Amino acid sequence: METRAPYVLIGTFVLAAILAVFGFVYWLNNTGGIGPRTSYHVQFQGPVPGLLVGAGVLFNGIRVGEVTQLGLAPDNPRFVNATISVASTTPVRTDTKVGLEFQGLTGVPVVTLEGGMIVAKSSEPLTLVAEAGAGQSMTQAARDALRRVDTVLEDNSGPLRDTIANLKTFSDGLARNTGKIDGILAGLEKMTGGGAPAQKITYDLRTPQNLGPAGKTLSASLAVPEPTAVAMLQTQRMLFSPVGDFKGFAEFLWADSIPKLVQARLIDSFENYDIAHAPLRTADLGQADYQLLIDIRRFGIATDGESRVEIGLSARIVDKNGKVIASRLLETNEKLDKVEPAAAVAAFDAAFARIAKELIGWTVLAV
Repeated sequence: METRAPYVLIGTFVLAAILAVFGFVYWLNNTGGIGPRTSYHVQFQGPVPGLLVGAGVLFNGIRVGEVTQLGLAPDNPRFVNATISVASTTPVRTDTKVGLEFQGLTGVPVVTLEGGMIVAKSSEPLTLVAEAGAGQSMTQAARDALRRVDTVLEDNSGPLRDTIANLKTFSDGLARNTGKIDGILAGLEKMTGGGAPAQKITYDLRTPQNLGPAGKTLSASLAVPEPTAVAMLQTQRMLFSPVGDFKGFAEFLWADSIPKLVQARLIDSFENYDIAHAPLRTADLGQADYQLLIDIRRFGIATDGESRVEIGLSARIVDKNGKVIASRLLETNEKLDKVEPAAAVAAFDAAFARIAKELIGWTVLAV
């Protein structure tokens, strides 16, 4: 009795294991595992390197089945027929795209399925046709590309050889005529005005110093905003009337645009007249009692007839309410013996000194 007991236990264990295996297989193929399967026929129009029975089938990147059968097409040995078994819930359509993808470092191939909208009729067997070259690996694609490049080079070896020879002849000709080419380029540069830009020379407008004793001073605060002017006067260049090209003025520049320069030198002139009651540059620091508004009408060299420097200003004094309490036109000119920068700047200094003295005297009396 004691001898037979272990055999009974062993037999019972083996039987239970067999039943468990059968139960697991039944569960795997029906309710708990992959479930019901559907088979589809796939045709590859070319080689499928490395594809084996049991290889995975992916739909939109998700594994849904495996390859169950592989074989050559009997009517065309270049084609490969395969049968895949996928989960019945997989939405395979007649226009589903089929391909071959190589995964991992080892390049293990899997069948890939993607998309599709057209539903097949239930009575028709569904055959999926892979795109041409779907089984081509990256290595094979590179080989094919290099082979095509080699074919192109071989077919055009003669023209390529001639092109290289022509390039050598051209480069030799350039080397022999380097001096001539440099001369041609230098001539073109001179003709088009190229090369290093000419150095600009800046000239300033001198503030008048001797404005007489300050017999009367400003009795209220005054601001001098930036003068207004037409666009032509918003420049640092010397202006001519009529317009002309005068030697020496190509590199001429005023120290600032004409309106800003006139504003700065007028304020300097007021300060030289009476520093204790000099006007502000702007009313931003507090509203002044009055503003001296200047409009520049002329500021340039007139060459019609006798050459001369001309300055013309329109001045208005307005109170806090914007009411004009006084206005005046100030015009002057200075004879110019020689139309050249230094003489022109000296003439502008003299003309501006007269304008500034007249403007200050009138403003002090009006405010």
